[in-house]
Amino acid sequence: MFVPAAGEEGRHLAKNNKPRRFYDYSLLFCVIFLMAFGLVMIYSASSYTAQLQHGDASYYMMRQLKIAMGGLAIALVISKLDYHWYARFALLAYILSYILMIAVAFIGKDSHGSRRWLNVGGITFQPTEFVKIVLIVLLSVVITQMGRKINSLRAVGMVALLTLPIAGLVAMNNLSSGIIIVGIAFFMLFVACEKKWPFFLCGVFGGFMVAIAGPLATALEKIKLLKPYQLERIHVWLDPEAYPMDGGFQVLQGLYAIGSGGLVGKGLGESIQKMGFVPEAQNDYIFAIICEELGLFGAVSVILIFLFLIYRFMMIAANAPDLFGALLVVGVMGHIAIQVILNIAVVTNTIPNTGITLPFISYGGTSVMFLMIEMGMVLSVSNQIKLEK
Repeated sequence: MFVPAAGEEGRHLAKNNKPRRFYDYSLLFCVIFLMAFGLVMIYSASSYTAQLQHGDASYYMMRQLKIAMGGLAIALVISKLDYHWYARFALLAYILSYILMIAVAFIGKDSHGSRRWLNVGGITFQPTEFVKIVLIVLLSVVITQMGRKINSLRAVGMVALLTLPIAGLVAMNNLSSGIIIVGIAFFMLFVACEKKWPFFLCGVFGGFMVAIAGPLATALEKIKLLKPYQLERIHVWLDPEAYPMDGGFQVLQGLYAIGSGGLVGKGLGESIQKMGFVPEAQNDYIFAIICEELGLFGAVSVILIFLFLIYRFMMIAANAPDLFGALLVVGVMGHIAIQVILNIAVVTNTIPNTGITLPFISYGGTSVMFLMIEMGMVLSVSNQIKLEK
């Protein structure tokens, strides 16, 4: 009869007693599917203009594919790290975010009438995406340290003090990202605070502001809080048909694309509006091309996939080992949910055009790379969840 040595028996018992950890493969596969679907739609939406401008119909798709593969590799590495490690660099990264945004204001790269890009070592990226991640981590640290004190007005004011200045700095050249940054902080506070009625009151107030958006925007433009092009976007939103060959052109063409798709669409690759009618169809307005080619069925399917993604975030946050991990996931969930809602709202002309991409699907290297970093963070929280034997 074989009797294990004492050392071997100890190692065997230690191995059996080692806690089994969860890893959310459902979330990982969902993200991979969204990126793969995005690559297909980028090729479909951009092949015509890519062939004309670059002589290669797959130009935009191949660029996105390389960045998506790199982002996936980074996400997998980050997912195996202890997420508490991020907290050590939260304050330093927050200071760096100010430095990057100030650098954009002075030496940033102009494109499409706005200055949002920064070139560092030959790599061009949007620092606003970095700011979103930094704010999620920093607010997770701050709210965790406050504990139950977060319910006080002073604590909420401190969170606002950390959020609003950097959001204002971002909004100077990228209003949509400034709105998203404020939205992330608002969502994290909503989840962390016990009293919910002030947040619902803010929602009602926001709805009222939308209702009076026209005259309010005109007043803000007169006192130089809004730029002329931002005021024009609001006028276009209120009456796009009054600007059919100017600011309303993209909005109207996008609505035509959505309306012509019908129930099941014209078929993949059969879009008419992508033939130069919808400017930058592979970017902000890719959802309109999805509606045209895949119809209502395709649009609803994409929304359901995003809802499943949100559901996985909720499950991870609910089972996170501690409050810091839960808040990290909540922050990422808020970011993606807000961005999806705003993108679809822009394409359907529910809100003014603000230049917001559809996460994982729209073309944009910076957006995909930083989104994958966020997914790595969420997966790292899931990997710290201990499974019961």
